Amino acid sequence: MSAPAPTSASPADPVEAVLRALFEAGLDGDPAAYRCFLDALSARLRAFLRRRLGGAPDDVEDILQETLLAIHNSRHTYRSGEPLTAWVYAIARYKLMDFHRSHHRREALNLPLEAAQDVFAATDTESAQARHDIGQLLEALPDRHRLPILHVKLGGLSVSETARLTGMSESAVKVGIHRGLKALALKIRSAA
Repeated sequence: MSAPAPTSASPADPVEAVLRALFEAGLDGDPAAYRCFLDALSARLRAFLRRRLGGAPDDVEDILQETLLAIHNSRHTYRSGEPLTAWVYAIARYKLMDFHRSHHRREALNLPLEAAQDVFAATDTESAQARHDIGQLLEALPDRHRLPILHVKLGGLSVSETARLTGMSESAVKVGIHRGLKALALKIRSAA
């Protein structure tokens, strides 16, 4: 016996009709009808939750109880004449989403210690150290190589803007970048 889909619930659906009659009788003060409603609904919701949670029977029962409590506490919001199962399944879906949110948070808080290595693998000081190292390498270059690299490659200026700024020709800027990068590469290789 499977739970009806929330979208297919209609007044002509026999399960919908029985559940609604029991629920409305319970709202009118019939405790036996309300108890029957909760029992019938529990079996259907349990199947609904089990399909969505797989092999977690404890979690199924916890969410089932939370859902039944939410239905009971929200029973005054049900509008008579509307599909009851759609209203019930909407509440069940919200409880299921709440479970998934809190479950994922718990998993994130309970990461194994080995996972912390990824967090501590790099620091911001590495990029500061890299900038310092590049600065030292560039200082060793003559101005005709260092300035074009600083302005074009690191500063983002165009070749013509760098030529105007430094007083060099555009071709001298291009040659300076090429020869400067080549010299930097040789320095890095010899340091390694």
